[in-house]
Amino acid sequence: MNKPSLAFIGVGNMGNPMAMNLVKAGYAVTVFDIDVAKTKNLQTAGASVAASLQQAVQNTDVVMVSLPGPPQVAQVMLGDEGVLSHLKPGTTVIDTTTSSVELIQQLVQLSAQKNIEYLEAPVTNAVDFAALGRLSIFVGGSLDAFEKCKPIFEVIGEKIFHVGKAGNGATVKLLTNLLWFVSAATIGEALMLGAKADIPLNTVWEAIKSSAGNSWVAEHDVPSIFAGHYDPSFSLALCCKDLGLINDIAHSQGYSLPMGAHALALFEKAKSVYGADAAELHVVKLLEDQVGHYLRPAADTQS
Repeated sequence: MNKPSLAFIGVGNMGNPMAMNLVKAGYAVTVFDIDVAKTKNLQTAGASVAASLQQAVQNTDVVMVSLPGPPQVAQVMLGDEGVLSHLKPGTTVIDTTTSSVELIQQLVQLSAQKNIEYLEAPVTNAVDFAALGRLSIFVGGSLDAFEKCKPIFEVIGEKIFHVGKAGNGATVKLLTNLLWFVSAATIGEALMLGAKADIPLNTVWEAIKSSAGNSWVAEHDVPSIFAGHYDPSFSLALCCKDLGLINDIAHSQGYSLPMGAHALALFEKAKSVYGADAAELHVVKLLEDQVGHYLRPAADTQS
């Protein structure tokens, strides 16, 4: 069976490795990004680079999207110059952006009017897993379209879930991000308690990983704290965006999230101190700066 032709819109931190894996898997991929420099490695690998959105998506079979959030998706998809106005009937859109439930449902409706399938497929597991093709993917939308696109998902992901109607993918992705961000905010507190008790930080870390308190954050993020770069692959602006969306979902369901609201306040404070582009784990640096002790294994004895 011939592979469908692909257009990939947005080849930043997450989109670039996903597009690369599709090129390596033998798909004909055309890429577009407003920052042309982000397309260069993909062009070298064999992708075509489009000069415009319209050029990228015309006559393609599947359009994939990886953008920072709902405003960017709305800008790219809607309007006279938007992607939806240029797609041929029968095209499928796979949107891997972490977006809002309301926008996704709007885009699904508009796409259906044009005989276009719109699958939301937010991804998780960070940039390093994207490069390995081991993302977890939460797909909302038509089951038939999901099955048709499964070979594409299997190139970029390891654990692929069809979660039901459009909007459910965003809900599942965002509830997992709630757990991520709450854990990210508290892992620094746990490490600080051990460090200030003069327990070597590597011992504290190994103890956490061997306990009921273990988590993906403990396994994956602690080295970024120890290195002092706080994981620049994900910004405080994106954390705050996602936490806002998380709290919006709860409000739309008729209740509030105490931990979600507190996490948003902490990340907003970190953003106000360090800037929107600062790395995700600057939420831990807030505590380090407050205490005056920095969580570095080589500095365990400092206070």
